[in-house]
Amino acid sequence: MSCHLLVLLGLLIALPGVALAAPTATPAAAPVIRLWPGGAPPDGPRQKASPTLTAYIPASNPTHTAVVICPGGGYAFLATDWEGTLVAQWFNRHHVAAFVLQYRYGPGHAYPQPIDDGRRAMRWVRYHAAKYGLDPHRIGIMGFSAGGHVASTVSTHFAASTAITHDAIGKVSARPDFTILAYPVISMKEGLTHQGSRLNLIGAHPSPALVESLSNETQVTADTPPAFIYDTAADTTVPPENSVDYFLALLHHHVPAELHMFREGGHGTGLGQHDRLLSVWPKLLARWMAGMGLMDYHGIQPEH
Repeated sequence: MSCHLLVLLGLLIALPGVALAAPTATPAAAPVIRLWPGGAPPDGPRQKASPTLTAYIPASNPTHTAVVICPGGGYAFLATDWEGTLVAQWFNRHHVAAFVLQYRYGPGHAYPQPIDDGRRAMRWVRYHAAKYGLDPHRIGIMGFSAGGHVASTVSTHFAASTAITHDAIGKVSARPDFTILAYPVISMKEGLTHQGSRLNLIGAHPSPALVESLSNETQVTADTPPAFIYDTAADTTVPPENSVDYFLALLHHHVPAELHMFREGGHGTGLGQHDRLLSVWPKLLARWMAGMGLMDYHGIQPEH
């Protein structure tokens, strides 16, 4: 373990130093894929929201690796640029494919819809692996903040499915081969969770059983994917104990894990490019991925 001693709107207030502007236009080279042709369950064609994946495919991908990226936003909105597009572009510079997930959120789209979208995204990318030159055994998931809750829930509840689908994609495994978490919401438990995320996902009066099931630090098993976790001890929006508890649960079950807990830095820092101390964390991620065989050492580029 490497612990460096060195919140998007309070997930309803504002990302430090980041304007919540309208998302930039999707480049022509980044096709947008509808996850649920005919409409997302349970409402089918009547569903107003249309979950999508935006594909960012590098010119070369020697390890045939892909990452599904889940932006944060407290299950109230999505920081698609800051924690989606920019991150996908970073992966492409390091010769890894990336798919940015636009999952459902907000009124009318509480649990299980965002999680169903996360599982469907994993199945979709794995089912189409050959089309993009990917290894179906090197497909991971990454989540920021509340997107980290989507990612960690998919990583611990991959066998379950609350969306009834009978197509070929639905028969493919949703288990990520690895997980990357950045200042994640992990737990739904009072005193540990981010209250806005909890309220938006499971409401004001969830059953104790649902809270326990979606507190992913309690759901880790030996089959949970290896994880890389980045967080800051000074985060006052999502308690850093979320990351610590998930990391310790992985260790307890002998799942390979790496945690980088920086002394300084608030919530919603993205890739840390506006902070000289935090900007090192993507380099640490690149080296972890290279060590796991998920990124070519030669594909690790200097950060500017």
